[in-house]
Amino acid sequence: MTTGRDVAKLAALVAGGAAVGAGLGLLYAPHSGVETRRQIRHYTKKAQIRATRFGRSMKAELNRAVDYGKSFVTKQQNGRPVRAA
Repeated sequence: MTTGRDVAKLAALVAGGAAVGAGLGLLYAPHSGVETRRQIRHYTKKAQIRATRFGRSMKAELNRAVDYGKSFVTKQQNGRPVRAA
């Protein structure tokens, strides 16, 4: 059975490991903070543009499918036989 002391020790070890890992990450970072933030902004802007393009593409495809469905229903309502492609 775990006690409060064991949980506190484990939490201290995890926090210490996180601090050591963050410190080593800063020491061995390949770029300065300014350069890293610039790269992050660049990649997020790129991802935003891609997501916008993808959304527009999906909207266009959905509209095309809806239009096709409407024309299909209209053809059936007019009594014309519909052939499968």
